[in-house]
Amino acid sequence: MMKTTFLLLSLWAMLFCSLWAQKTTTTVQQRITSGTEKYAAAWFELYKHLHQNPELSEQEQETSQKLAQELRQLGYEVTERFGDYGVVAVLKNGKGKTLLIRADTDGLPVEEKTDLPYRSTQKRIDKKGNEVAAMHACGHDLHMSVLVGTAQMMVDLKKEWQGTLILIAQPAEEVGSGAKAMLEAGLYQKFGTPDYALALHANANLPHGTIGYCPKAALANVDMVNITVFGEGGHGAYPHTTKDPIVLASQMVLAFQTIVSRETSPTEAAVVTVGAFHGGTKHNIISDQVELQLTLRSYSDEVRQHTLAALKRIADGFAQAAGVEKMPKIEIDGNPTPATLNDPALTTKVAASATRILGKESVVEVSPVMGGEDFSRFGRTAEKVPICLFWLGTVAPEKIEASKAQGTPLPSLHSPFFAPVALPSIQTGVKVMVQSALDLFSEKGN
Repeated sequence: MMKTTFLLLSLWAMLFCSLWAQKTTTTVQQRITSGTEKYAAAWFELYKHLHQNPELSEQEQETSQKLAQELRQLGYEVTERFGDYGVVAVLKNGKGKTLLIRADTDGLPVEEKTDLPYRSTQKRIDKKGNEVAAMHACGHDLHMSVLVGTAQMMVDLKKEWQGTLILIAQPAEEVGSGAKAMLEAGLYQKFGTPDYALALHANANLPHGTIGYCPKAALANVDMVNITVFGEGGHGAYPHTTKDPIVLASQMVLAFQTIVSRETSPTEAAVVTVGAFHGGTKHNIISDQVELQLTLRSYSDEVRQHTLAALKRIADGFAQAAGVEKMPKIEIDGNPTPATLNDPALTTKVAASATRILGKESVVEVSPVMGGEDFSRFGRTAEKVPICLFWLGTVAPEKIEASKAQGTPLPSLHSPFFAPVALPSIQTGVKVMVQSALDLFSEKGN
């Protein structure tokens, strides 16, 4: 009898604990949702300010000051000008895990052509001294707004988590130098190595209210390559007295395509695109050099290295076959961006958190893309921090349906017509980030 009574009491206790945990979880989720409604107007005003005041890469002075002010007002310990215009905001809330959340801050030299009442009309001076239009055509204004919204909600929910939250406002993502600069300035050494690092990115094909995730590779290795092909110029009427670099470079362009089609495994992905071909000055003059500009994309580091080596081998081979004395000059332009390889275990956790707060129908697995993102570098250091970047839907569902029905593509990222449905997208991003943060902080161990 006593054993039966004890067993019944144990079962009731387990049921009570289960119901209480469920009630507590539901209450927290309700607080996250109600918080996104409470602060919606303020977040949208911040978004409009950021959207109307984009700054170009490595020039984000006003943007970083604005974000630092917002985060400092929320009670974060803020460090400015870290790695150029980077901002690091830290909230310590007892003993526990360390979580890093990153947003990028730079705009693009694009003239906005949307009909939004808050569209950007800004002009900026680029590095070459030219006045250019500027626009947040890649959604970085959304990313920053989600970062501030997440910061606000994590303060409001401080009783629900313990640990250290590090928020990063990173400049110069578009040119691939921002994450590198912050890491080289000693980000992990000064503020602590995170147990996890999260980021999101606006998506121009998913409906707002949804998120997409990739279990492993999300974005590609990106290399911008310049090739100078040398020849021996002369009169166009006497080609036999010259070494024509235009013909030589044309042969190279065609041969470069075989790197993907004949040297890369069909189960691997790679792109070799020659985006620019500059040579010659006049109809009847054979020039003495040609400039090629290429972009290379891949997911595997091994494929990347092979592609770069194959470019040199093919270029040198054709030059030697043509009898040219000076071999082609091959240079990587700017900062190469390594592939964004999501940690599978962390990505599974983020997808589960997103499902918990949004519902199963709003969380979808998507394919990797050949774009690049320097968030990848936060997981490429010696510390091997697990990272996860997920996609944030930003498009009105009716526009997606119209696009499918009419067979016309939606405006892509970097398009002058990219006009995300901002407020619900920000709210969705905050919900997923906050739920993911709370779930990660609740894990046992340090």
